[in-house]
Amino acid sequence: MLRSVLALLLLVIPAAAHATEAGWALLRDGGHVVLLRHAMVTGTTDPANFDIEKCATQVNLSVRGKQQARKIGALFDARAAPVERVLSSRYCRALDTARTAFREEPEPFAPLDLLKTDASEKAAQLEAIMNEISAYSGSDNVVMVTHLENIMALTGISPREGEAVIVEPQGDGLRVLGRVTF
Repeated sequence: MLRSVLALLLLVIPAAAHATEAGWALLRDGGHVVLLRHAMVTGTTDPANFDIEKCATQVNLSVRGKQQARKIGALFDARAAPVERVLSSRYCRALDTARTAFREEPEPFAPLDLLKTDASEKAAQLEAIMNEISAYSGSDNVVMVTHLENIMALTGISPREGEAVIVEPQGDGLRVLGRVTF
């Protein structure tokens, strides 16, 4: 059993490293849109009475999450084309990830907030994100800091906290070009 687990790990780790290197190659070329899941947090869900305007009422970045956000920024500086624009969910964990990683004030973009439960509101959110991605045509990269549920709904991928998913429009959806794990 232990041999099977070790063998599986030896297969998975190089694949993840290769995927990350391929992602960096894309980001070095520039002109890409990155969906970035916020960095590591202190809990799992916001309390029922949270206020999006008050960070003290929300799940926030953990100490490790703050370190991870700094690492994300350092690696983007060292390995990627410049970041032209940073958009973020209005939740404090996303805004703080963006501020820490990219050392600038991100543009709050409400469609990147946690997805609404109402089907029509959720569809409108996803459409607004898709429109933003489809409209991008620059030579540098654009980063959109958001949440697990949003990235899953847009790509079908379940990224780790602090993971970047590089996308491009394809038909009515998105095509995943690469991923970078921090």
